[in-house]
Amino acid sequence: MTGDRERRRFDVHGVVQGVGFRPFVYVTASTLSLTGCVSNDSGGVVVEVEGEAGAVAEFAVRLRTEAPPLAAIESVRSRPLPVRGGTGFTIAASRHGREPGGTRTLAAPDVATCAACLGELTDPADRRHRHPFITCTNCGPRFTIMTGLPYDRPATTMAGFPMCPACAREYADPSDRRFHAQPIACHDCGPTLSLVRPGAPTRTRAAALAGARALLASGAILAVKGLGGYHLACDAADERAVARLRRRKRRVAKPFAVMARDLDTARTLAAIGPAAAALLSGPRRPIVLLPRAGGVLAGGIAPGNPDLGVLLPYTPLHVLLFGLPGDPDGPPVLVMTSGNLGGEPIVTDDADARTRLAPLVDGWLTHDRPIQVPCDDSVVRVVDGDELPVRRSRGYAPLPVALPVDVPATLAVGADLKNTFALARGRYAWLSQHIGEMDDLATLDAFTGAERHLEILTGVDPTQFAADAHPAYRSVGWARRHAGGRPVHAVQHHHAHVAAVMAEHGLSGGSPVIGVAFDGTGYGTDGAIWGGEVLLADYKGFHRFARLRYVPLPGGDAAVERPYRMALAHLAAAGVAWDPALPPVVACPPAELTVLRHQVDTGLNCVPTSSMGRLFDAVASLAGVRHVVDYEAQAAIELEGLSRAVVPSDGYAFAVTSEGADAVVADAGPVIRAAAADVAAGVPAAVIGARFHRAVIALVVALAVRARDHGAGTTVALTGGVFQNALLLSGARDALTSNGFTVLCHRQVPPNDGGLALGQVLVAAGGPTAAGDATTASGPT
Repeated sequence: MTGDRERRRFDVHGVVQGVGFRPFVYVTASTLSLTGCVSNDSGGVVVEVEGEAGAVAEFAVRLRTEAPPLAAIESVRSRPLPVRGGTGFTIAASRHGREPGGTRTLAAPDVATCAACLGELTDPADRRHRHPFITCTNCGPRFTIMTGLPYDRPATTMAGFPMCPACAREYADPSDRRFHAQPIACHDCGPTLSLVRPGAPTRTRAAALAGARALLASGAILAVKGLGGYHLACDAADERAVARLRRRKRRVAKPFAVMARDLDTARTLAAIGPAAAALLSGPRRPIVLLPRAGGVLAGGIAPGNPDLGVLLPYTPLHVLLFGLPGDPDGPPVLVMTSGNLGGEPIVTDDADARTRLAPLVDGWLTHDRPIQVPCDDSVVRVVDGDELPVRRSRGYAPLPVALPVDVPATLAVGADLKNTFALARGRYAWLSQHIGEMDDLATLDAFTGAERHLEILTGVDPTQFAADAHPAYRSVGWARRHAGGRPVHAVQHHHAHVAAVMAEHGLSGGSPVIGVAFDGTGYGTDGAIWGGEVLLADYKGFHRFARLRYVPLPGGDAAVERPYRMALAHLAAAGVAWDPALPPVVACPPAELTVLRHQVDTGLNCVPTSSMGRLFDAVASLAGVRHVVDYEAQAAIELEGLSRAVVPSDGYAFAVTSEGADAVVADAGPVIRAAAADVAAGVPAAVIGARFHRAVIALVVALAVRARDHGAGTTVALTGGVFQNALLLSGARDALTSNGFTVLCHRQVPPNDGGLALGQVLVAAGGPTAAGDATTASGPT
């Protein structure tokens, strides 16, 4: 041994399993004539290299700078080892265990089919031509097939598919793109595709695909097994098929997502800028909400909605379903919506699909690779060129969010709508895939299964829980039942929203931010329903600096489902008579109108609310846009769509007053009175909507300026489901920036309740310790 020779160990942490990292290390070490080995362990990848000192130093540089495209290196720790000689470099067996104090590796999300695999899929000379499960180290299923870590084939649902000799040679060949690609398969050894129809023989492989394409072209509805569950698919241009799907799924008006054959086809349907095109065609392939641009689609796809949810094929099965050159023409655009009934979790089990989806579909295009964990499609939109998450799931989960402070091992259970949960420890929070609405046993069971799976992947054994402060939330009940004596922290809803934005942007919490939290419903510390809040907040607590003036919420959920009720409540609060010509009065049945009058006058069955979401509903009804909704925020979404087309010369104005020494109240009364006058004067709904949006933007700025004048600083965080409204978000951000504020918006988690768990983690870590049943760890300071 010479003095110029050295041996060094590298411990690599991050997303380094299932992304071709070991093959990359093998090739790099071999190129530099280094000996040693590389292996997975539960914490990441362990590398030992030995050779000339200069080559070892160069290896250390390339390890960070030339890693595979899907890898995300969080840290590399290096230490010298005694030189011991040896020849060659090997990929060693995975190590099942961690050193004391070690951390888990970061599990990779599912990734859309890469260009190289697509080339082979369409090449008649390739042995994987038309293989519905083609994959390599750069693409394919990851999270949804993982049963444990380290990420090796036995720890995936591919364990039941022994490799054929050809695949085994590729798997063992360091020069091959499929070197140690765990989901590797081909026609001879991989999963088998099947088309199942009632009363018809089962068709497999190519015949199954041909039969599925023919069925879709004929107007049938198919259940199609994807990466994280079943979709319901039909021809998006077939009015009767779309109407039949709505009827069967009992989905009256909520938009369907559509999958376009390719980006050129998508451009015929929607306005697609560079940022949206990158999202549509990138490795994550979410549903992107885009302004509609025409195209030949059934009117029932997204009735009354200004946007269209579009995605591109992200599995080889999707590509083949549309057909390759030479195949009979099929629909260029398919409805691709979750395989479930409204409110239920997405179906993943094959036997379950045959029973639960039987009333909905005419057949099943399925296969025999099990799905380990459900994972719905992600949904995003683009606002001023920036990605805004709406639903964070496939392609994103289970990638963690880096935290600005250390936190104890925590399970945050989120909320009851758009539920996601988070497991966190140290400087990471792993957010789950989208779970859904916690309103039935099946969803609660899905929550339990997903939580156990994520515990296995992350190695986090929570020592405390965090939950919403609402005493009746099902997620809160779940936390209480599963805590087993561990502390459960109750976190105020809007405080969690603000903390989530702070965490995304790496704020330590040392200085409060001006948190503008606008949403539909959140349990307040005074028992009222909050939702139009300005909080001066850090992770330890908050001061409620400003809010909308309370109005009655007549009938609770009934007012949410019937916006005309909120319009009538706001009219009464504003002192406007219920003129029989006003749209919400016309929409309300006479008998109900009498009951509502009594409720509003006496407060019977009326909880006070400061909700901005309900104010949007009220204005939408007052303007005649929408009086009854089929899905959450439908009225506000349609109002936004109309408002986009108008640039008003003026806007309405809120009255802002102080109540007491430091309580600021924004009264919507002047807005309602002005809008009612416009309605009586025949002003179009689009103009009323645009004026209202301008009023809300002006209110955000006015309240932020007041807070700054009171010493609150210049950082404003915009959060809550109302800020999914692109017109509002863009306008508020621009106006705040023009007034000297630093504006924080969501980029990694949704502004709606799907991002709530992240904030709960930080508040539980920053607040006082609470033991036993849910106790208050978040409140005014």
